[in-house]
Amino acid sequence: MTTHGPTGAPAGFDGQHITVAGLGVSGISAARALAGLGAHVTVVDGGDGDTQRAAARELEAAGITVRLGDGETFPEGTDLVVTSPGWKPDSPLFTAAAAAGVDVVGDVEIAWRLRETVAGQPPAAWLAVTGTNGKTTTVRMLASILAAEGLHTTAVGNIGTPIIDVVLGQGKDGARPYDVLAVELSSYQLHWAPSLRAHSAVVLNLAPDHLDWHGSMEAYAADKGRIYEGNTVACVYNAADKATEDLVREADVEEGCRAIGFTLGTPGPSQLGVVEGLLVDRAFVENRQQQAQELAEVSDIAPGSGTPAPHNIANALAAAALARAFGVRPAAVRDGLRAFHPEAHRIQHVAELDGVTYIDDSKATNTHATEASLAAYEHIVWIAGGLAKGATFDELVQKSAARLRGVVLIGADRALIREALVRHAPDVPVVDLGRTDTGAMSEAVREATRLAEPGDTVLLAPACASMDMFVNYNKRGEAFADAVGELTARDH
Repeated sequence: MTTHGPTGAPAGFDGQHITVAGLGVSGISAARALAGLGAHVTVVDGGDGDTQRAAARELEAAGITVRLGDGETFPEGTDLVVTSPGWKPDSPLFTAAAAAGVDVVGDVEIAWRLRETVAGQPPAAWLAVTGTNGKTTTVRMLASILAAEGLHTTAVGNIGTPIIDVVLGQGKDGARPYDVLAVELSSYQLHWAPSLRAHSAVVLNLAPDHLDWHGSMEAYAADKGRIYEGNTVACVYNAADKATEDLVREADVEEGCRAIGFTLGTPGPSQLGVVEGLLVDRAFVENRQQQAQELAEVSDIAPGSGTPAPHNIANALAAAALARAFGVRPAAVRDGLRAFHPEAHRIQHVAELDGVTYIDDSKATNTHATEASLAAYEHIVWIAGGLAKGATFDELVQKSAARLRGVVLIGADRALIREALVRHAPDVPVVDLGRTDTGAMSEAVREATRLAEPGDTVLLAPACASMDMFVNYNKRGEAFADAVGELTARDH
């Protein structure tokens, strides 16, 4: 971890010719904001359907040029390209921009440059969160803790309201400006945000994901590590995931910025961890060698939902570390965790029937998230499958085999999981449902119930994307809950 002096760039968008790539939520937000700041904005999108045309009409009414059906041709005279997060770095539009010497940035970069534009108000600090899994839960825990301290805050970024809208809306119409923002950032967003310099930041974990976009695990990790660049107070890392600590070591930070670890075990100096059911802080105390500060009880994490899963304890520690880096009192950490309620389809308790617990973790769309989910329960009937996105399942099955009471497979790529089960868990009963219609979930839940015994958990943690059968993971989780409800209606 090396240090450097302050950096930043003025907004300076007035009169610039800016091309916005993508007509999604962030693209529309960026286009409107930049046009409002005096830029000449052209939006390009390869689509030309009803949704794009409706959005185009609204933007054109605001004086913004929109070009549909062609997202590749570089508009002559462009001074800057602003991309939506999902556009790949090797897109023809960006290749042409590079050839013309024109920078490509994302909406987070624009928001960062605009943070100084709130007249008469100091910019809100950014506490930033990234990682392969757990980002949304952690950033919402963080926002809850900050609010419990009495700070005016909100969760932004790769969650909810576009970050540009939040930054430009501060102090408007007499609204109280934000003291601090809890910012969720994807690897895509970080790739396109070269000037970002957070107050403090965390990389929760690293596992292969989106490699088709980044090109390699090394490139993916490097983009995640950008979140630490220029941090002023704390770079928070996962002590159980050496790759996150390595990213801290490689980062250029401000003088005095500290490396802070979190662990599910007993914390060492400059760490947060767990001791006898308590979350404790040995980082933000006067004497780190000999002193520890109690922050909360483990049971304060999503109270009423049973014993929290290990990865949610880790998320709570990461959120607490960022909050403590911002000066939040221990009592606010406790109160914020108590007030936090997880979003749907993330380790969500659905029902308990005849001694069997039904858990919806439809959000577990990759093997890393599913491994954490499986580790939370002792005896499991696992419902898995969907679109594998190039993933392999041998390591996941090897690590989880001893917990599996049975497996029910659904979805287009279920054979990949079945083959891993044959290799590494040959004695585990497997039901392979040869269908990919949405009604398959009801059959899957019935089969899982047949395999389960009292004390078991029927766990939907698919390790795959949902789009082969469902619109999104939310609909998949809802189908699971509905199927469990059918059991209740029929048998109870």
